[in-house]
Amino acid sequence: MSRVCELTGKKVMVGNNVSHANNKTKRRFYPNLNTVTLTSDGLDRPFRFKVSAAALRSVDHKGGLDKFLLDAKDINLSSKALKVKRDLVKLRNQIAEPLIEAETS
Repeated sequence: MSRVCELTGKKVMVGNNVSHANNKTKRRFYPNLNTVTLTSDGLDRPFRFKVSAAALRSVDHKGGLDKFLLDAKDINLSSKALKVKRDLVKLRNQIAEPLIEAETS
């Protein structure tokens, strides 16, 4: 599996080690990834994601996985996270339909 955050798309960065003599050698900066289980409130199911520590704080700050995914851009999400987001949007639309019908009648 690649070293990419499934929620933010954060990847490995490339840079240089610079010695005291100013010699430069290539190196890689890895994101701080952790495998975590996040629970969706709307779907009532747990999901396992490989997430960076910064993304985990962002999920907490937004108020949970559901709110984070609904606000996230699709281009940053992995295919697994996109599938969860699609299910959440479907659920939100099913809940909204009866409310709209009640307001119009």
